[in-house]
Amino acid sequence: MLSGLDIIFLILSVAEFIIGMLGNVFIELVNCYECVKNQNISIADFIFTCLAISRISQLLASLLQSLTVALSLHLYFSYNLAKSITLLWRITNHLINWLAACLSIFYLFKIAHFSHPLFFWLKWRINRVVLVILVFSLFFLIFDLLLLETFNDIFLSVHLQDKCNRTLYADKRTTMYFETMLLLSLNNLFPIVLSLTSSLLLFLSLVRHIRNLQLNSMHSKDFNTEAHKRAIKMVICFLFLFTVHIFSTQVANWILFIFAKNKFVKFVLLAVYVFPSGHPFLLILGNSKLRRTALKVLQHLFQLYR
Repeated sequence: MLSGLDIIFLILSVAEFIIGMLGNVFIELVNCYECVKNQNISIADFIFTCLAISRISQLLASLLQSLTVALSLHLYFSYNLAKSITLLWRITNHLINWLAACLSIFYLFKIAHFSHPLFFWLKWRINRVVLVILVFSLFFLIFDLLLLETFNDIFLSVHLQDKCNRTLYADKRTTMYFETMLLLSLNNLFPIVLSLTSSLLLFLSLVRHIRNLQLNSMHSKDFNTEAHKRAIKMVICFLFLFTVHIFSTQVANWILFIFAKNKFVKFVLLAVYVFPSGHPFLLILGNSKLRRTALKVLQHLFQLYR
């Protein structure tokens, strides 16, 4: 029998899942249509499409995890189910982190202005830079999967001990869990640093450029200034969402293990939905093509149901 907390948790999980699916599926459909229509795809649309696919997969994994935790908590500790959910979530989270890093780097070189020669050299080769980063991320993914496979096997051998011996393995299981989670967290450190560094540099460049525009225009109304202010708001929103994503994923891994029997701990999982559900709408607002298409769809729906 579901308790009131379980029902609230499921309602919020499903609501965040539906919101995230709407945004990501919309981006996927628009970019696929444009790709088929033009027989070509830009590097930005390619990153958008890959991000949408990864976030859809992560939303499915998160929803499955939420359903398992709320409906039948004991099933989550069965090896095959736990391994499948963990594997899918780790792969999608790895791809999301690296694709977000690529998107941040792409916008940095396309929008920001720095006078350093290395910046200009990379700016003219941004497509190659992004592709190299994506290929490089595959090596980290292999290491991540190998580490996760080893951890799952160790966790299984310890967890399936009989009840009399389980207490003897408790300290060993906890130590190995913490060590493995620390290595898995460090494996995601590189794309996180790339994303945050690129976003901060872009933010500083936009702020400096706005000051220059305001001085040159003698405080008059300037469309470039307004455009850069909107870009700054987008960067700030991305930094907020990405920070919540990093914090929630790391905290969820540790808290769910340490306080697994606490009935309020499951609500930590709701924060995991924030980035894959909120970021696609930020991309839609910041991209002119996606924004125009979204407005057309909303106008059509409004006329249809008016």
